[in-house]
Amino acid sequence: MQTIKDVVAGVLKGLKEKKQAKDSPEFLLKQALHRKELVHTKFRYLHKGVLGITVDSSAWLYQLNLQKPKLLEKLCKKSKDIKDIHFYIGEI
Repeated sequence: MQTIKDVVAGVLKGLKEKKQAKDSPEFLLKQALHRKELVHTKFRYLHKGVLGITVDSSAWLYQLNLQKPKLLEKLCKKSKDIKDIHFYIGEI
């Protein structure tokens, strides 16, 4: 019989693997952005083709909005589900 500790560890491992699926929007975003940009961004949602990304400051919001066409092009090549990107200021 398994202990609760083993069951919880197995469930958490499964959730972590599911979260890192190669076709997930989070994984695609990590591939499309540079390391310094990833520190200031967080995946928020993907709904009806719109990818929501939270950034930690108005300066990064401006910077990423300047890069939006190139970023959107990269993401569209990898996933047909993504049609647009919306950036929001918030906590990371």
